[in-house]
Amino acid sequence: MTTLTVGTVVAEVAGEGPAVVMIHGLGGTSNMFHPQMAALAGHRVLRVDLPGSGRSPKPHEPLTIDLMAAAVMRAADAAGIARAHIVGHSMGTIVAQKIAADRPAFAASLVLFGALAEPADATREGLAKRAALARSGGMSDIADTIVANAISAHTRENSPAAAAFVRESITRQDPEAYARTCEALAKATAVDARRISAPTLLITGDADTVNPPGVAQALADKIKGAVFSAMDRCGHWATVENPRESSRKLVDLLREADRRS
Repeated sequence: MTTLTVGTVVAEVAGEGPAVVMIHGLGGTSNMFHPQMAALAGHRVLRVDLPGSGRSPKPHEPLTIDLMAAAVMRAADAAGIARAHIVGHSMGTIVAQKIAADRPAFAASLVLFGALAEPADATREGLAKRAALARSGGMSDIADTIVANAISAHTRENSPAAAAFVRESITRQDPEAYARTCEALAKATAVDARRISAPTLLITGDADTVNPPGVAQALADKIKGAVFSAMDRCGHWATVENPRESSRKLVDLLREADRRS
């Protein structure tokens, strides 16, 4: 495994084979896809910490979805990746859609966990309040709220380590950078889904209260040939709440897309 620093992005590159680019969501890091790494043996995997998240420093310019997409592509270029399966979670699914719509030759497939096209108005307002709370020193309160509401009751009861991982991921974020990321997500707008031509799988936990299954299904209906799949007793952080099923669904799509290419 190699750590790669490109501008305001720190990424990890591992393995050989068809490329996979993995993009986390708000409060996440590249580590949220660590449970999938064993299943992705035989692939060249690029996992990115988006600008201002995880190990990546805050950029000087305001954070936007466009800036995040450009940063991911610069990291892919630096890693010598010209075409890849794109995997996103939550906010990262918006970044993934942006790349797939703007760079169709780059996207071999899309796998979107807890996907959305754009935030609802109420969510945009909530993100503004969350940004203010982060700046006032409330990262622990934010983390506790997310663990209580975004993770399923089944996960909290049966996989306390997964809940602890999510809490740690959020509390370790730089508060100002997290606030800026909240504001970037609040301003996100949907791409024209008709411009996405890559095989697409949307995976959402049936207990996801952040982006419920109906949100992903509505997006799937707009992407030609997209397939929606639900996971039982799983909340918003599917890759760590149910890593085995998440990995199986992911790899099945990648194998089918590779077979067709």
